[in-house]
Amino acid sequence: MSEKKDKDAKPKKKGGGMLLKIGAVVALLGAGGGGAYGLVAAGIIGGGGHGSEHEDKNPKLIRKGEEDPYAPVAKEGEHGGEGGGHEVDGEGGSEYRTAYFSFTDDFTSNLKDSDLLVQVSLACSTHRDYRVILWLQKHELAIRSALLTAIADTPGEDVQSAEGKTRLQKRLVATINKVLTDTEGFGGVDAVYFKTFIVQ
Repeated sequence: MSEKKDKDAKPKKKGGGMLLKIGAVVALLGAGGGGAYGLVAAGIIGGGGHGSEHEDKNPKLIRKGEEDPYAPVAKEGEHGGEGGGHEVDGEGGSEYRTAYFSFTDDFTSNLKDSDLLVQVSLACSTHRDYRVILWLQKHELAIRSALLTAIADTPGEDVQSAEGKTRLQKRLVATINKVLTDTEGFGGVDAVYFKTFIVQ
């Protein structure tokens, strides 16, 4: 009878050992999976936090009176504007601040299917943060080249009417934004302005 007990006891030990091994494997897998989840959630592996919203890295619209985190800081003793004070926004109009950029040189070009020559001085504006202005400065050469091509592709009759000049302005905005999108991944220019416009 004791032999029978020993035989019965051995398989129980063997089965218990197998359950222990399976339990250990499951515990290791669980710990590994939990560790991997923790690394993914922390953003260490897998490209970011689990469940967190994708942060938009494009230039943000800046409301009037709001601080622009990318704007250059005035050095001590320097004041913005001719009056020597700080920027003051009006209460009406657009809710967003407008920042301007002037191109350093004039643009001179022939016009499409015309003997006319146009010389313009351009500026543009953005309601977004100062990164757009920095990108305009950084890529001014590429933007100038694209703008000259767009101006040269303008029919002569377009520069002689207000409607034609408005169409040209819209095309120039699209041209600038295309260069910025191609180089920085985002445009951000809202309008183009003619500082001078001479047709000969």
